[in-house]
Amino acid sequence: MKKIAIITTGGTIAMAHDPILGVVPSENINKKLDDIPYLKNIAETKLIEFKNIPSPHMNPELMFQLSLFIKKIIKGKEFDGVVVTHGTDTLEETAYFLDLTIDTSKPVVLTAAMRNWSEPSTDGPMNLIAATRVASCDKAIDQGVLVCLNDEIHAAREVTKTYTSNVATFDSPGYGPLGIVDEDTVVFFRRSLERMHIEAKNIEPKVALIKTYTGDDGSIIRKLPELGYKGLVLEGFGRGNVPPAVADAAVELVKSGIPVVVVSRCFKGRVLGVYGYPGGGADLRKRGIILGQEVSGQKARIKLVVVLGKTDNLNYIRDYFEYQNR
Repeated sequence: MKKIAIITTGGTIAMAHDPILGVVPSENINKKLDDIPYLKNIAETKLIEFKNIPSPHMNPELMFQLSLFIKKIIKGKEFDGVVVTHGTDTLEETAYFLDLTIDTSKPVVLTAAMRNWSEPSTDGPMNLIAATRVASCDKAIDQGVLVCLNDEIHAAREVTKTYTSNVATFDSPGYGPLGIVDEDTVVFFRRSLERMHIEAKNIEPKVALIKTYTGDDGSIIRKLPELGYKGLVLEGFGRGNVPPAVADAAVELVKSGIPVVVVSRCFKGRVLGVYGYPGGGADLRKRGIILGQEVSGQKARIKLVVVLGKTDNLNYIRDYFEYQNR
């Protein structure tokens, strides 16, 4: 029987309903998540409390601490894998941060719950059981950081939250799940090939994520240097196209040494320099803006946070994002 570390960070999976406040974190639940009897039939588990916070309270600094924390735990021979409990709101960002910064063949699986422990249909116990089963499975070795909820297994780079309240909220648009948990069996259908490891000793949290819109004049972008931002991820239209005034404002940032990465608000497909008109993807790239290959703005921001901890050289930063165009 394998030994799995269950690292808690909080979220709905560790919350209960308070008659006055509403749904709030519960220290009692967070510290007893591995007391679910059925877990003992799957693996020898040890609960290690990292945090007990709602996921909107998560930030890059805490993600970096969590990454270092997990590295220490899996470095030795005591544990065969790790399950991380997390809130659903920012789970995909933490999962991707960990996937970028942790280089291990041991399974690291994030799980969560959409329904708190006060609800009769809480999904927390079953999600934790399924995630522990995945972390204990030999097929999960060397698969990178995984996300397991609602009996589906997803890659950290591809997964996103799609529904505000439904238990079937996590999906990988354009990709689909890597596999499923079917009763006591873990089945993998495919592997995620677009993975990258970045050995990070520092990070740069001051990276903005701005979604452009029709009629955007770029005035918000121009304020970013005054606010101390060191990077920008710009969520554009279609192939990564933006209004002309937004393009001009973004180029001003690049000329001042601040990297700008453009991604698409579409949740399927790639950003590519196709259109040469002012603000088109080809025009942006020609003027120094980086075309992001990540599947969402939030994922591209996480990568830029990590990359800026290594270098502020715009050409090196471009290599981390435009690797598919080489």
